[in-house]
Amino acid sequence: MADIGNDIERPLGQAVRPTRAPRRISAGVVAATLLVLAVIGVSGAIALRERPFRKPQEVAVSTPKTTAVVESAAPTTEPAFKAEAASKTSGSKTGGPQIIHLPTEAGDGPPRAAIVIRDPSTIGQNLRIAHIPDRALVEAGGTGPLPVRAADGRRPFDVYARPWSGSRGARVAIVIGGLAVSQTGTQAAIAKLPAEVTLGFAAQGNSIGRWMQAARQSGHEIVMQVPLEPFDYPNVNPGRNTLTVAATADENLKNLRWALSRTTNYTGVMNYMGARFSADAAAMGPLMAELGRRGLAYDDGSSARSLAPDLALKNGVPFVAGDTSIDAVRDRGAILKKLDELEATARAKGFAVGIGSAFDLTVDTVSAWVSEAKKRGIEIVPISAVAVDPEKG
Repeated sequence: MADIGNDIERPLGQAVRPTRAPRRISAGVVAATLLVLAVIGVSGAIALRERPFRKPQEVAVSTPKTTAVVESAAPTTEPAFKAEAASKTSGSKTGGPQIIHLPTEAGDGPPRAAIVIRDPSTIGQNLRIAHIPDRALVEAGGTGPLPVRAADGRRPFDVYARPWSGSRGARVAIVIGGLAVSQTGTQAAIAKLPAEVTLGFAAQGNSIGRWMQAARQSGHEIVMQVPLEPFDYPNVNPGRNTLTVAATADENLKNLRWALSRTTNYTGVMNYMGARFSADAAAMGPLMAELGRRGLAYDDGSSARSLAPDLALKNGVPFVAGDTSIDAVRDRGAILKKLDELEATARAKGFAVGIGSAFDLTVDTVSAWVSEAKKRGIEIVPISAVAVDPEKG
């Protein structure tokens, strides 16, 4: 009866509803909620990124044609120039520096564009293995390893050459000789001189193998200096095992092979003195024939009476003639004047060759001049870049 009374007194429409048990949220609902929130978060992050999932613009790189190097030993920890070329540039007609225009990017922000300059002279030479001789280019000699053409025709002149741009601008090649005579002077020259400067090692020097490795790992092209008879010999004496006019061809070839065996990884030889020897056809003939057989170049800086140009052409020897000695007068001003003359010659005929010695004054002056010459558009190239090569026409 009590319940009936209460029902009578309760306002209409407010009937007592049955009590329901509390609802439990299932684990599946929680997981689905978290998944939705995660998708929303990732989508927001992507939308706020500047370039969502956009592949970076590839830059085409052009490199000059380089000869492959056989790696015959484990590489050292020295840094390396990476010789990589994109297939997009395989049809390029020149190996020179290229200006690459990257396309303008569309988007909400301001337009963006880039110009990338690639100079092949800075790549292509693997410094980790530059000091390791190619076994195919070495034969055993009585006094040490001798350079020789490979069975496939490759020459030391090609394989050990430092890459350069291949452009037709004004080029200056500088050879600094006399390395390995003074240990401190050699160390300073390798450390200070730009890598584009060619280094000449004296056959009578010490620790040539060690210094060759240091020079090659620093990016230098190198040549071997061979002592040849000057006028007023022996009062003026280039040193032991000098090739002379009075000696037989066999004696001179023996002395030449001794000089060639002093180290490896060089592109050619350079005369040390030799004004009289280079003017004698009977003496120079066998020397040039030997260089041609071994695939080496000849850098002639002796005298105007030298027969080297004709004999080099006859024997297929790449040939370079020096234009001037840059440090005949050991004075900074005089050396700078000679270097400026080289620049003028290069602008007039396309290239010029200067020859100097590894004196501290010469090394410091050349290093400073090269830095400024590059800013004026002069390309400093290795000696092989200006050689006249009969095999290439």
